[in-house]
Amino acid sequence: MTEIVILGAGIGGVSAALELRRILRPGERLTVVSDRPYFHFVPSNPWVALGWRRRRQITVDLVSLFARRGIRFEAVGVVRLHPAEKRLDLADGRSLSYDRLVVASGPDLAFDEIDGLGPECGHTHSVCHVDHAEKAFEAWRGFIADPGPVVVGAVQGASCFGPAYEFARMMDSELRRRGIRDKVPITFVTPEPYIGHMGLDGVGDSKGLMEQEFRSHDIKWVTNARVQKVDPGNLHVEEVGADGSVTETRQIPFKYAMLLPGFRGIAALRGIEGLVNPRGFVLVDEYQRNPSYPDVYGVGVCVAIPPVGPTPVPVGVPKTGYMIESMVTAACHNIRATLDGKPVTARASWHAICLADFGDKGVAFVAAPQLAPRNFNWAARGRWVHWAKIAFEAYFLTKIRLGLAEPFFERAALSLMGIRRLKP
Repeated sequence: MTEIVILGAGIGGVSAALELRRILRPGERLTVVSDRPYFHFVPSNPWVALGWRRRRQITVDLVSLFARRGIRFEAVGVVRLHPAEKRLDLADGRSLSYDRLVVASGPDLAFDEIDGLGPECGHTHSVCHVDHAEKAFEAWRGFIADPGPVVVGAVQGASCFGPAYEFARMMDSELRRRGIRDKVPITFVTPEPYIGHMGLDGVGDSKGLMEQEFRSHDIKWVTNARVQKVDPGNLHVEEVGADGSVTETRQIPFKYAMLLPGFRGIAALRGIEGLVNPRGFVLVDEYQRNPSYPDVYGVGVCVAIPPVGPTPVPVGVPKTGYMIESMVTAACHNIRATLDGKPVTARASWHAICLADFGDKGVAFVAAPQLAPRNFNWAARGRWVHWAKIAFEAYFLTKIRLGLAEPFFERAALSLMGIRRLKP
């Protein structure tokens, strides 16, 4: 029996499971391992944090989904990977062996790297997980009754900035609807060297678009920011110059704060020589395969991608839905090829598509490829982005609930690029 194991059940892991299930043959068994029995659509978490969605609307029960599709499911965490032995140690004391492994674990959220950061400390909130988003909403309800200054953004080492931009503008939209925006100064804090950098050195005129959005909605910003610590109601920040020196130290008061943490690889992978980089992200070649352990494939946020260039404060590179699905397709096709004794040939098209919803309108970014120089580089804004993200959420969750393997984000990205080509 050939054993194929997928570590993780987010967008990458679930997509890989459904796609691999479609191409497996008799004598090949597929198992998914995840530390939680459900899937949640991460792009919808900012909506949950403001009460625009409920948990049940963005989650899918994986036990029943995988049972219907004939996929084994282990709802248990992994404590260590032993790639030389092709074995996973599970949190319940068991071990799981594999012939091929797809690592789709997502990131470990490094709240502990900054004193006072994160929902566990209670000083700041997060929208990286639906659990965090629910806690953020509980605090938001209390904040609405007694408003004050707000801080939104990301800390050094973060590699996904879209949700921070979304949350800042969505909060602005919600506060205006409630008629209390005048009581809430909003400050956006980010390690990016400029607004709209997004970890990609900009997409189209993202700098101009986002600066205009912030100016027209009275959102102040601090760039090249290194967060030192968080006290109750007070953010300690160093502003860093181009040469890396500290140009200013300030304290920013807040009554409500949402800061995205730095990302790193999960503990089960960190420190494995040849498998991961110093931050614990999985090293892969152009075929999504680890060079040292060719039976291990990496897809999604857990994959190591070098930064686009030096920045005064560390800034990671995002992995958007399009890129993740492209990685998944390449990895699955290459696994099929190796099982058939054929050479690997499939490569991911690392393009980026981001729909940033602002509650009333939004901004869309498309970069192909994700890293410059690009063949396609476009950013636009309008009310259509808000509705497009709602439609994409509904489509993707329906796809997962029905157990379909259709490459949703790829179709969306190609559609947007097709729309742009029709315009002068």
